[in-house]
Amino acid sequence: MERKEEKQATKTENGDRPTSSNDAGSLCGFDSLHHLLQASLPPHLFQEVSRVLLGLNCGKPLESIHIPESAKEVSRKQDFDLQAYSFRADKEILREPRVVRVGLIQNSIAFPTTASFSDQKRTIFQKLKPIINAAGVSGVNILCLQEAWTMPFAFCTREKRWCEFAEPVDGESTQFLQEFARKYNMVIISPILERDLKHGETMWNTAVVIGNHGNIIGKHRKNHIPRVGDFNESTYYMEGNTGHPVFETIYGKIAVNICYGRHHPLNWLAFGLNGAEIVFNPSATVGELSEPMWPIEARNAAIANSYFVGSINRVGTETFPNPFTSGDGKPEHSDFGHFYGSSHFSAPDASCSPSLSRHRDGLMISDMDLNLCRQLKDKWGFRMTARYELYKDMLARYVEPNFEPQIISDPSVRKSFS
Repeated sequence: MERKEEKQATKTENGDRPTSSNDAGSLCGFDSLHHLLQASLPPHLFQEVSRVLLGLNCGKPLESIHIPESAKEVSRKQDFDLQAYSFRADKEILREPRVVRVGLIQNSIAFPTTASFSDQKRTIFQKLKPIINAAGVSGVNILCLQEAWTMPFAFCTREKRWCEFAEPVDGESTQFLQEFARKYNMVIISPILERDLKHGETMWNTAVVIGNHGNIIGKHRKNHIPRVGDFNESTYYMEGNTGHPVFETIYGKIAVNICYGRHHPLNWLAFGLNGAEIVFNPSATVGELSEPMWPIEARNAAIANSYFVGSINRVGTETFPNPFTSGDGKPEHSDFGHFYGSSHFSAPDASCSPSLSRHRDGLMISDMDLNLCRQLKDKWGFRMTARYELYKDMLARYVEPNFEPQIISDPSVRKSFS
């Protein structure tokens, strides 16, 4: 116990924050599983456990990268988790390294859901401003915010009043972020509730991609809409119609797999087939529903598709004025549960970063050498051995009304059931 208490008082490798906290939503009093294990295990055991849980990048553990003191000071003052790591690639003879610095922001809402909508939106903007500035002064090239960052995640209440937060692609939130994009020469991905003014004010769950000059490169609309317990979002928007676009930026080819799309392997595959080098997964998901899946799906996608993945999840418990039910037999309730944060990066070589806090706002930064994507394609040959023609034929048959599964039955088994 003495050793554990002593470690709890130490600082983290990134962010200069003690490893334990009593805040609601923590993991047994710790910010994350990584910090819990670090405080509970002797150093040599923690090193081995980390190797198994986080993998090795080019045969070595991830290294922390230097963050300016000004950014660290902002993280202390604003009380958000700040971590930064580097993903290496092997040195090549014919290509120079292609290192890009990428950032993820997770945050809780700033005002209660009972406050006026204008105040809720204004305070979220104010809350994000110092975190975005910290990313900018840290040299982040590409920054991604969480799903529907401008508002509470109210989509499962089924109350139409929350539609007021919807805005066009070039609306208030985009204009807010364009200033940072220009100031820091930074590409910014902004997931919002979109109001499509050209198509009867239809709403979509959309990620707006803002270029480093403040220009709007394009948008992607969420492909898969959940119908799971509280998370039945089709009251507000339906499946997107933008396909699987990859946005070619000055820093690399990026894509956005919004939230529930991470449960669909073919969705990940399509972004890879279109050439993505980094795929972001801005999300809003709670512990009771998906936490065991969270560190697995994105990491598997990075491995299978030979690209980097940035996973972002919001933080906190959002309580709404009017209780709601989910049609799952549970009594009415006013919140969805705890959004567990834990944002992280995954690399194509099966390595991944530790996660941000489970209960605090946070900024995760990573240097990633995009040469690693091709190196892993060459190593494993997944693209060359994939047999897409077999899947094409199978899927073409599957979508037909008269589809018959390819099942070869043992005649003796059939006889035993007759």
